[in-house]
Amino acid sequence: MDTALWIASGIVTASMLAWTWLALSRGWFWRTDQRLEGRHEEAVGAGPWPSVAVVVPARNEAQVIPRSLSTLLNQDYPGPLHIFLVDDVSEDGTAEVAREVARVEGSGDGLTVVQGEPLPPGWTGKVWALHQGVRAARDFEAEYLWFTDADIAHSSGVLRALVSKAVDCRLDMVSVMAQLRASSPWERVLIPAFVFFFTKIYPFRWVNDHRRPTAAAAGGCMLVRGQALEDRGGFEEIKGSVIDDCSLARLLRGGDGGGRLWLGLSHDVTSLRAYNGLGVVWTMVRRSAYSQLNYSALNLVGTVVGMLMLYMAPPLATVAGITALVTGQALASSMLLVSAGVGSWAVMSAIYLPMLRWHRVSVMLSPVLPATAMLYTLMTIDSAWRTLRGQGGGWKGRTYETRTPGQHLDS
Repeated sequence: MDTALWIASGIVTASMLAWTWLALSRGWFWRTDQRLEGRHEEAVGAGPWPSVAVVVPARNEAQVIPRSLSTLLNQDYPGPLHIFLVDDVSEDGTAEVAREVARVEGSGDGLTVVQGEPLPPGWTGKVWALHQGVRAARDFEAEYLWFTDADIAHSSGVLRALVSKAVDCRLDMVSVMAQLRASSPWERVLIPAFVFFFTKIYPFRWVNDHRRPTAAAAGGCMLVRGQALEDRGGFEEIKGSVIDDCSLARLLRGGDGGGRLWLGLSHDVTSLRAYNGLGVVWTMVRRSAYSQLNYSALNLVGTVVGMLMLYMAPPLATVAGITALVTGQALASSMLLVSAGVGSWAVMSAIYLPMLRWHRVSVMLSPVLPATAMLYTLMTIDSAWRTLRGQGGGWKGRTYETRTPGQHLDS
């Protein structure tokens, strides 16, 4: 028993060292200080504001389009602005609802509904919709393209802030992680952790450091310099991508690392989508989780082992150590096991607090992160299982063929 306790102590000590390293050396990923500021009255100096084409891919979004489209039509933006909504073969009257919203808002001339064409072989649905939107916007000759999802609402000053950030910092892409709903019990448990894991994979500070190769974006809100996208070959270069936002970010960063990106948070960009049950989040994650691992079984095994060591070892070690102490077994190794378990769990919980506060969720949920992490691990395993069975990633009811490792990179 003493030997087993010492081995367990070694494992959880490694976990504590790993969490300490993550907290101090991975771009301060857990902080929420990379934020898009609000209104910018003098964003582009004395010159005219650049033209912007808004591209909205929409497939069966009739329920949310009235709210989201209204926020786009009412942007307080002084430059030329036009919205191109791509109706991707919707079956619920999305196009008609969008036209009616524009009519009621008195902005019929500011909206073009693009009737989506059938999905060609080799393309994923959302990327194809975005490509069609860009193609339709060519005559508008916009300097910037604003890609936003049909279930995202924006405060009236968001476009000003996006454009001013892009112009002032000479950026090729400005992207904002939308404020996801965290109201229901499952949302409070799962949603802050989802963003926490994303920032751990793609530290925002590293994305925003143009000397680093890290590239990522949040697909709900991406402002892209049109010439930069054209120079990199457009959406045809990433046509088979399931994780379209990060693939677009890597495309714009370029192999030479010359593309300039910025990724941050904002309470002014909000998701209208509800994630009221575990099943809703589960479906969202398994759509692309295995793609994130490049469809690699080896990466999957490494991820599962890593998640177990990082997230489950601390609470299990704490319980095992306390049990050993209560039963009077091996005092020295039991004390070490409890100390390392509590210490690792404490570091993990502490760096999770800013994300909970950002989502306005009780900090009392911080110690629950290990259980939440295990749910996401199971979602990832399910994603791999479904992909291997030919039921992998998709978008709005479409399922795409299984890809082999190395065919395209979404990590």
